[in-house]
Amino acid sequence: MTVLRSARISGLVAALVAAVACTAKKAPPLPPVPVSVAAVRQADVPLVVSATGTVEPIQTVSVQAQVSGLLTHVLFKEGDNVEAGKELFQIDPRPFQAALDQAQANLARDQAQWANAQHDVARYEALAAKDYVTQQQLDDSRATASALAGTLRADSAAIEQTRLNLQYTNIRAPISGRAGGVLVREGNQVRGGANQTLVVINQLSPILVRFPIPANMLDAVRQRSEGHTLPVIAAPVGDSTRVEHGTLVFLDNAVDSLTGTVTLKGHFDNVDRVLWPGALERVELELDVQKNALVVPASAVQSGQAGDVVWTVDSTHRVHSVKVSVRRSSDTLAVLAGGVSPGELVVTDGQLRLTENARVSIHAAGSGAPGRGDTAETLTP
Repeated sequence: MTVLRSARISGLVAALVAAVACTAKKAPPLPPVPVSVAAVRQADVPLVVSATGTVEPIQTVSVQAQVSGLLTHVLFKEGDNVEAGKELFQIDPRPFQAALDQAQANLARDQAQWANAQHDVARYEALAAKDYVTQQQLDDSRATASALAGTLRADSAAIEQTRLNLQYTNIRAPISGRAGGVLVREGNQVRGGANQTLVVINQLSPILVRFPIPANMLDAVRQRSEGHTLPVIAAPVGDSTRVEHGTLVFLDNAVDSLTGTVTLKGHFDNVDRVLWPGALERVELELDVQKNALVVPASAVQSGQAGDVVWTVDSTHRVHSVKVSVRRSSDTLAVLAGGVSPGELVVTDGQLRLTENARVSIHAAGSGAPGRGDTAETLTP
């Protein structure tokens, strides 16, 4: 009975082994892994420093009254673009016109008195020659004429001052730019020279963008800026479609010890008013251009404990892991020191399912040709 049972178990085991062997023989090969690829390319890659900057006007003017009086007219709308010399506010001119009229009347009166004094001097000189008057009387007439001549000069200065005050009742834009909100409305009393701002004007075109760079980049910027104009590009944070091109015009003379950065400024024409005072901008300062750099999409590079690797695809659609050295990288581009050759295909998507010598199917292929945004390297301190 025991022998019969053992024979049955052995038979079952043999049948199971045979069934598993048949199943193994009939198992289909693993399907190829779908991946996206791009070609390794050589390209001229700009060497740039990236930063976040703040837009600031070249000129900002707080328009104030130079004479006191009643504000009768506001001659622009808030937010208008104004040209230098445009009349912005009108102060009631009548008191100043009256003061001018009075000053001119004083001048006419004193001119008449001075003319009479001149005649007296001539008459006393003739009489003194015949000893009809004393020398003291002659000296007194001359002194009176001299005093009136001084009064005439004071009257002329008073007329110029009152005429200038009358002109100050028309408050004009000192610069071209964009006007802000009106801070004093019609019907209010304004005080001349009292630090009372009526409106603020910001110059928008051209304009500056202030941005910091790490202090360890200072030498590189100084070396490349001597005798050269370094290009700067700026785009609003979160919007890379509106790019403004400018040049570096300012390098601060000291390092900020609190932040370890140096302040730079770029000058932009800003014809289309893309850059707005106070706005945050993504800034790139181009220091140099690396010729014929070996580039791949940044997504092709995988970092691990063993270092950076890329997966290359051979002519039989099998992949191989290649260790590479990344010189620099940005959000979209990696510059390699070697390990691959121009024209080779590298996997840009689907690497997590790959093993050495695995078969792949290419679902999307990129040209690998970098565009303007791809070619911008970022130097990291």
